[in-house]
Amino acid sequence: MGAVTGEGVLTREFPPFAAVRAFEAAARKGSIKDAADELCLTASAVSHQIRALEDYLDTALFRRSGNRIELTLTGQAYARKVTALLDLFDETTRTVKEAGRKPFRVHCTPGFAARWLVPRLGDLAFGDRIRISVSNGAPSTDFSSNGADVVIQWADAHVPGVVTEPLMQSARYPVASPALKERENLHDPEDLCRATLMHDETMDAWGEWFEAADVNPPAFPRGPTFPNCELATTAAEKGQGVALAYDAVVRGTLENGTLVRLFDTVTMPFVIYSVAYANTRKDDPMIREFSAWLHDQVEAEGVAAQRKRPDILAQGH
Repeated sequence: MGAVTGEGVLTREFPPFAAVRAFEAAARKGSIKDAADELCLTASAVSHQIRALEDYLDTALFRRSGNRIELTLTGQAYARKVTALLDLFDETTRTVKEAGRKPFRVHCTPGFAARWLVPRLGDLAFGDRIRISVSNGAPSTDFSSNGADVVIQWADAHVPGVVTEPLMQSARYPVASPALKERENLHDPEDLCRATLMHDETMDAWGEWFEAADVNPPAFPRGPTFPNCELATTAAEKGQGVALAYDAVVRGTLENGTLVRLFDTVTMPFVIYSVAYANTRKDDPMIREFSAWLHDQVEAEGVAAQRKRPDILAQGH
């Protein structure tokens, strides 16, 4: 790292880059001629650049014997570090160049994709480059094999080697199609005791909701059971019964009138989604921008995650 002046200004000292490239190539190849061929220069030009670097450093980097060269001890140490720096520079440059062309891959549940993410992608600067894949269960957070840049996972379970950012919290309340509400005269919480209820085998919270509403629950299950809350909510949209939906996910559906909310009583809110990505990519600019956009969206909607409920496992919703 460079030196900091008395005024707090960071100053860096760099040798001529062309000279560094010539030295590194010659050190790696062990030959001035081979370095010249790699750099598309003459051998004389490479020798001149190396001499310029040695003058700049005020030290010999090679021992020369005719047309042969051999690194000095100082040259060996310098070459190792310079090669590592140039490799990192190359990798970083390729990553930035490819970021402008490669799709950004997001793996999530069908419910999150359909009801929340897709309707908002037009507000994301690179939304047209998002490639979404969905999972029937909990999306895999094995980034060595899942083919994703980011996973939107259920809850916020910690996974070794993975950064997990709690994203969205939500309470639940009953929803139904407008037609079913009127047909079944669902005007009081007690009316749900005679209604067909959509159940969620991953985390069915009807008991919790009836307790919060101070209503003795009906015998369960009164109605079909689905693998996840998205299917239960979809069934409610089709007028098949009443679902216990997550507020943060169905707001858009309520706005378009497909579903209506029944009653003010809600369950206790908890973290329902989090952003996950490989720890090795925590400084990736695309991931950081996408994560920041997600957090801005949920904060604007007032559903940003604030608490954890450790008893909830990373199940698929």
